Amino acid sequence: MKPWGGRFKGQTDPLLEKFSASIGFDRELYRHDIKGSIAHAGMLEKIGILNAQEKKKIVRGLKEIEKEIDSGRFQFSDALEDIHMHIEARLIEKTGEAGKKLHTGRSRNDQVSLDMRLFLKEGLAGIDEGLKGLLGALLKKAEKEKDVIMPGYTHMQRAQVVPFAHYLLGHYFALRRDRDRLSECLRRLDVLPLGSGALAGSTIPLDRQWVRKKLGFAKVSRNSMDTVADRDFAVDAVYSSAMIMVHLSRFAEDLIIFATEEFSFISLPDELCTGSSLMPHKKNPDSLELIRGKTGRVAADLFGLFMILKGLPYTYNRDLQEDKEPLLHAVRTAKDSLAIMELCVKGMTADKKNMEKAAVESFMPAVEMAEYLTMKGMPFRQAHGVAGTAVRMCEEKGMRLGDMTLAQLKKLSVLFEKDVFDFIRPQSALKMRRSEGSASFKEVSKVIDAEKKYLRS
Repeated sequence: MKPWGGRFKGQTDPLLEKFSASIGFDRELYRHDIKGSIAHAGMLEKIGILNAQEKKKIVRGLKEIEKEIDSGRFQFSDALEDIHMHIEARLIEKTGEAGKKLHTGRSRNDQVSLDMRLFLKEGLAGIDEGLKGLLGALLKKAEKEKDVIMPGYTHMQRAQVVPFAHYLLGHYFALRRDRDRLSECLRRLDVLPLGSGALAGSTIPLDRQWVRKKLGFAKVSRNSMDTVADRDFAVDAVYSSAMIMVHLSRFAEDLIIFATEEFSFISLPDELCTGSSLMPHKKNPDSLELIRGKTGRVAADLFGLFMILKGLPYTYNRDLQEDKEPLLHAVRTAKDSLAIMELCVKGMTADKKNMEKAAVESFMPAVEMAEYLTMKGMPFRQAHGVAGTAVRMCEEKGMRLGDMTLAQLKKLSVLFEKDVFDFIRPQSALKMRRSEGSASFKEVSKVIDAEKKYLRS
């Protein structure tokens, strides 16, 4: 291929053609490139660069090219580097001189930024739909299982009894924050870059506001140099995707553990698990393990973008071609992982018996025992020590806190009365907790009702 324009004498070295080609991945932007080009053509007609017939030929040609790519008939080549040059070259084949006018007033620098922003407006909206679907599944499962109790863990040790619904809602709220983060990301990228040119704008009186309205952007960019250098919007999108993946990975890790025979808290849907080539009894949580594994790759996408950007001189540099693979991968992976997790939540079943057994057969009521003494007037640090001593005594005798006699407890503190035994029952704790947002049946019901309204809105 001969480089664009008359500056060069010879052909591009074939090795450089192959090395510099991005068509293997940026072809995914073809619909967005065509959409932007149709709007640009309409604006060029408006300002008199194209006549009505030329604009009509260009638009018809671009739509034909879109159909060719859709159907798989379009011929791609490393010699044409990227999706923008492929579409432009094919358009010129179809329309002749009219097609040669389309690039008036724009550069690939602002064109690629436009394509990426259009892709993200669509892609992030898809991720948001995935988040909303998973949130709905979590809320429905929480409501169905809101009477089931389980241990809550810190340091992977049984800590305090919680409703299973409260546990599910914990992951719900992490993902709800992801929706807020995604919304902010969409707000910041909703800026039209087209019209910034290579870096300094144009002497041609481009009507950027007309294009903005045509393409549905909130505003136009204010500094042409910043516009072609900027990839903050891409980093925002990959960061948002990476945070979603981290939250999904933590949830996946829990579910993998809870589904083991050692825990047997939940059963995962068969259709999201696989068997073993050797061991007939195995039911492997491959879908969740893959979410956990893919999280590392999306995190790498984020840091890859940071490294691309960290030392670039202003404004555009070819290094920025490398932004698309991590961006496309991160968005696609987050969307797919959300869909898998939604299926998992909908299809998994809770083993109420095993969860409750784990909650009852533990020393977790020591927390409530300490709080019982505190409400009787004992300073909390002292109450903490008394409850800890009771735990040690029980461990030595092979018994639980609820198995102690009142006489044994009174040796530790005269404040103990008969009502302590009801107070330290796991079910009682879940009814008595009063703090807003706590792991209590009442708070869980209140949250479920409030979040139903949020999802409907």
